[in-house]
Amino acid sequence: MKEFKGYKKGVNLGGWLSQSDYAAQHLATFITEEDISRIASWGVDHVRLPVDYNVFEEKNGQSAPGYGYIEKTIEWCKKYGLNMVLDLHKTFGFSFDDQESESGFFESKTLQEQFYALWEEFAKRYGSCGNVAFELLNEVTDKKFCAVWNGIIRECISRIRKYAPDRIILVGGYWQNSPDAVPDLDAPYDDKVVYNCHCYAPLEFTHQGGEWVKELDPSVRLSFDECGITAELFRNIFKNACAAAEKNDTCLYCGEYGVIDRAQPQDILKWYKTINSVFEELGISRCAWNYKEKDFGLSDKRMEDTIPELAKYL
Repeated sequence: MKEFKGYKKGVNLGGWLSQSDYAAQHLATFITEEDISRIASWGVDHVRLPVDYNVFEEKNGQSAPGYGYIEKTIEWCKKYGLNMVLDLHKTFGFSFDDQESESGFFESKTLQEQFYALWEEFAKRYGSCGNVAFELLNEVTDKKFCAVWNGIIRECISRIRKYAPDRIILVGGYWQNSPDAVPDLDAPYDDKVVYNCHCYAPLEFTHQGGEWVKELDPSVRLSFDECGITAELFRNIFKNACAAAEKNDTCLYCGEYGVIDRAQPQDILKWYKTINSVFEELGISRCAWNYKEKDFGLSDKRMEDTIPELAKYL
């Protein structure tokens, strides 16, 4: 499998330009240059920046301030030797989170045109930035969207390529970027397209206590040892995705993985060590969720005694 150079290991900046209240004070202070410096000190080579469409264009057509924050992040990353993945986390008519009340994207040519237009604008602005990769859309949910999504991917990339012929573009599949969906992605549009997946396995460990997880009893707490987590578990999870990447001569990137803050820090460390051993063995690039807050914060106070060791296994 090909190596995703410059994006071997990273940290997500979730909760800033995505999944937030978008208040001016929040946008101005949640992530600063000091945070990028700290992330770089952990020995990673990139950050993933999730963004929502409404940070750039509100539904009434008014422009919004998101571009300036992207540009600041790009410059901070350059200063500290990091690359960046620009991830569209929510588009007009679709979000992985049904509580966002976004719908209709996969059925509406109008909403798809808005998606293409936003990516054309990103390509015009950042297509010449050597330290930026593009991720088209976060976590397509339903398998029924698979064929339509493959068509949207192809059309969007063709439009991006008019302005950004050399940018790496990441594409993921259904079931919230499940590794199992990677084989159903079309063969890459060109040699600068990378397959993308997410991994939060086993869910009963990584999302324990998450009130929003319908499959779990939020009162239950489990240790690492109680869940039978092994390297073999992760080898099996990534097996088919790696095979698809190998077949299509591309890389595999795990754009999100992590453990909720209800688990014990030492158990979180064990999980990272285990999954990291498989990332290294299989040559999978990755990006941990999440730098700060969002129930997964690696920089949060509870992790301050653990992060110096855990950072070795990102």
